[in-house]
Amino acid sequence: MLPIDHLVWGAPNLEWEIERFEDLTGVRAPIGGRHPDEGTHNALIRLGPAAYLELISPDPTLPPPPHPRWFGLDTLTQPRLVTWAAKATELDGRGEVRTGRRELNDGRILSWRLTYPRLHPGDGLVPFLIDWGTSPHPADSAPGGVQLVELRAEHPDPDAVRRPIRALGFELGVALGPAPALIATLSTPRGTIELR
Repeated sequence: MLPIDHLVWGAPNLEWEIERFEDLTGVRAPIGGRHPDEGTHNALIRLGPAAYLELISPDPTLPPPPHPRWFGLDTLTQPRLVTWAAKATELDGRGEVRTGRRELNDGRILSWRLTYPRLHPGDGLVPFLIDWGTSPHPADSAPGGVQLVELRAEHPDPDAVRRPIRALGFELGVALGPAPALIATLSTPRGTIELR
């Protein structure tokens, strides 16, 4: 089993995605909080005991950051599965390591370390790594009812994606496809669905 921490569903508007996912799955994702340093906010749905789906979009109440928002959110016009995060504890030497934080609605702060995801159009199949340290895992408080059944990918050059994933110590099924795509199969109260 892949050490999946979370899947990232990027969208231009968070409120619309919360409504759409509730219609699609039967589970409502509550607002998780804001990322002040990135100019984004999110909502979460638990996908299992220690994994979750993050719905994320630009937060119109925050000033834009001095750099492009992560996951290509500044140029995203259609909602899609943009990337995934893998659990890891030893991040140094495995990418540009940064700290992150999220303000919860009750004022508490979650913090973590991650290999900063610098995605280019069509990327996102190779995970970024995340270590929550002593912060509680977000899946602990996210609503359940949805289970991740499978995560796979498609790419015009599958080996070009498999190599960096293997270099991280993981194996992800990558099939030949016309365009890069991350594909998640979910079991929900309203049946099995596929996100891409």
